[in-house]
Amino acid sequence: MTHHVTSMLDTYPKDLGAVDRAKLAECIQACFECAQTCTACADACLSEDMVAELTKCIRTNLDCADICATTGNVLSRHTGYDANITRSIVEACRAACKACADECEQHADMHEHCRICAEACRRCEKACEELLSVLG
Repeated sequence: MTHHVTSMLDTYPKDLGAVDRAKLAECIQACFECAQTCTACADACLSEDMVAELTKCIRTNLDCADICATTGNVLSRHTGYDANITRSIVEACRAACKACADECEQHADMHEHCRICAEACRRCEKACEELLSVLG
């Protein structure tokens, strides 16, 4: 899918400015992958026998999924770009991914879906950090 993200960035008819396209594409991809993984993890948690003990994990998964999906959508739009909004949402996404990874890591030894989710969240957290480091 990164190929499609990159292709769409390359076909944008206006100048994207000094943005690092590789870091932007990686962050968009990481956001959408994390959103899907967090949604699936929340669903898997709901199927666990010990679901009551996973309430915080489920909530964190769903918050992270929503924030990541929204961030991916915002980063995919370039017309009328507002650096303050972009920076704020990427910072929020980084924070949500960190919180979700921290929560899922507490259950990773017992639940494989939490381990996988924590990895996706850490990848997205890192992609957000890298994009923030080059945003104007």
